[in-house]
Parts: sequence; structure tokens; C-alpha cells
Amino acid sequence: MKNPFYLLLTLLIIFSCKEKIEAQQENPKQEAVATPEKEITDPKETEVWEPEPKVVSFNENNIPSDAIVLFDGTNLDAWVSAKDTTAAAWILNPDKTMTVAPGTGDIQTKQHFGSVQLHIEWSAPDVIEGEGQGRGNSGVFFYKDYEVQILDSYQNRTYSNGQATSVYKQHIPLVNATKAPDQWQTYDIIFHAPEFDADGKKTKSGTFTVIHNGVLVQDHVALLGTTEYRGLPKNIPHGKGPIKLQDHSNPVQYRNIWVREL
Repeated sequence: MKNPFYLLLTLLIIFSCKEKIEAQQENPKQEAVATPEKEITDPKETEVWEPEPKVVSFNENNIPSDAIVLFDGTNLDAWVSAKDTTAAAWILNPDKTMTVAPGTGDIQTKQHFGSVQLHIEWSAPDVIEGEGQGRGNSGVFFYKDYEVQILDSYQNRTYSNGQATSVYKQHIPLVNATKAPDQWQTYDIIFHAPEFDADGKKTKSGTFTVIHNGVLVQDHVALLGTTEYRGLPKNIPHGKGPIKLQDHSNPVQYRNIWVREL
């Protein structure tokens, strides 16, 4: 007669194997045991040579070679009246700046854009008049509906989501980097346009990043929709659109405007 101990051991092994097989059948996607990756010791193994970034050069005015110049002080040919697309009626100055001609209305680019990098320089009127929203007020609009506020916010208190570099009525700037009105202000704006599907539903919000006089003031903030003066933001489907500058009845000056399509 066989030893009962060995018989019992054999039965236990068979039972254990059966349980393991049944468990694998119930869960066939068990993760494989990870094997350690080969350690990289040669720095060349992590070098990527293609594609090679395109070279961008700069002209005497420090404008990138792949930029579209919207205003260099010589003419207003890139702009039209936002009201009726007739010739822009703002004032072209001998010092290669242009000034808002109060009452003539907003101007906008002839060319339409989607996502862009915009460089724009502006100056509030040297003669300080008014306060709050009535002082050095203008604005730069993308697709006519998304505004980054232009305002003389130097020692001039107003509502925080309406001061210089605010995404109007939506995002307060991180800091107030406004210089005195006798100095030029610089905005560098990264605008990513919102996206819509075939049914007109927004699938991705637009965003703004704004650098004011070299200081980050809007850090990739999401657009809730149009920047309304009254009421809530709206999300109306659209494609590319013009860049618009606002006539808010203050003689704000502009110079050196260029854009890079993203």
C-alpha cells in the first residue's frame, strides 16, 4: 500500500494547479511581470536630430522673419474700418505711430487669423484726463469678440477684471505692470482660438497668455466665451477672424504691431 502522506501531497499539488488554471481562465489579461529596461549609458541614444527647427532671423526693428507686419508706421494699408471695411481713418503720425481718431470707430485687420502670437506697443495720452474706464481706454480684440483690455492703469483704480491686460470681464491680471502714461507699453499675447465641432458645439476653449512689459500677467487662462460688456460669455462657432483695435474715444497711440501665425 502506498504511503498516505505522499498520496495527500499529490492531491494537494493537483488541487493547487487546478485553482491556478481556473484563476487564469477567469482573468486571462493578467499583467506580465515587468522586465527591467536596459540602462542607457551612451548619451547619443537619447539625441533627436529630426526635425530641425526652422531658423528665424530678425530685422533692424527686431521683428522676426516669419512675422506678418500689421503696422510699421509707414501706412495703414493692413487695416480697415470695422464698421464698413472702408479705409481706416485713424491718424498716421510723422514719428511712425498712429493715434485713435475719436469718433471714427474701431479698425480691424484685412487679413483674418486663427491662433497667433501678437506683439503690440501702445501709449496712453500724455495729458491725463478722466479716471477709471475713462482714462486711456482702448482694447485689442481677437476674432472681434475676445478682448485684452488696453487702459491707463498707472495709479488709476478701476474694477480689476477691466484694468490693463485683463481678459475683459473674465480674468484679472496677476499683477499690474503698467508704466506711467509718458512711456510706451508692450503687450506680447499668445492667443489659441477655441475649437468647435461640425454641430457648432465648443470642443476646446480658447486661451490667452499675456506678457506686459516683460512681465507675465495672464498665464494660459481659458476663455469662457466672448468678452461681453453686459451679460454672460457666449460661445458662437466661428473660424478665423480679424484682429481689432478699439476706438473708446481716447487718443491712445500705437506702434510696431506684428503677428505670427501658430
